[in-house]
Amino acid sequence: MPKMLVVDDEPRIREIIREYAEFNGFEVVQAEDGMDAVEKIKKEDFDIIIMDIMMPKLDGYSACKEIRKLKEIPVIMLSARGEEYDKLFGFEIGVDDYVVKPFSPKELMARVRAVMNRIKSAQKTEDVITYKGLCINFTAREVTIDGERVSMTPKEYDLLFYLVKNMNIALSREKLLEEVWGFDFYGDDRTVDTHIKMLRNSLGPYRNLIVTLRGMGYKFEKIQ
Repeated sequence: MPKMLVVDDEPRIREIIREYAEFNGFEVVQAEDGMDAVEKIKKEDFDIIIMDIMMPKLDGYSACKEIRKLKEIPVIMLSARGEEYDKLFGFEIGVDDYVVKPFSPKELMARVRAVMNRIKSAQKTEDVITYKGLCINFTAREVTIDGERVSMTPKEYDLLFYLVKNMNIALSREKLLEEVWGFDFYGDDRTVDTHIKMLRNSLGPYRNLIVTLRGMGYKFEKIQ
């Protein structure tokens, strides 16, 4: 049974999510703030986290940063604000998806399934691709350069793996949004551009393997 951590300072919101999640086959653990969430993650493993942003003691963004230091667990943020800046900032620190309050519990569960399916799909690939000092391990979700592990957000991994799996194929921004973020993601092309920039920075000397196709999108240069 998949295990979900629900983090929100409003007991009513936690209970609504718990009810729907349990109906959908999840074991649910609750936390009332970011600090509580981090402590629970130190002691237990979870398959997905649903977390509010505005909370006492430790907000959702800060909690997400702390969680990323401990474990790679997909995070869906709940936000009362739907501004693009908030979403982009969240994606930069490793948030996998956003749901704006007030939300539909059914839509939230659909997004949970979509995020988990994308991660499951990425884990099924067992190839390890190497090019000079660059090593991309799909199974371990790990990228190393000259033997040193590269720190990336989960969304950077997803984007890189999708680009590499479709090596030398021109991919439009719309296609990348649909495949990496999900067809129901509420964002625009700038989300892709922001993550490509982050990914290139992470790849350092191999940044040029990601080629910009003017007026189209991007492709990962074929590795000989």
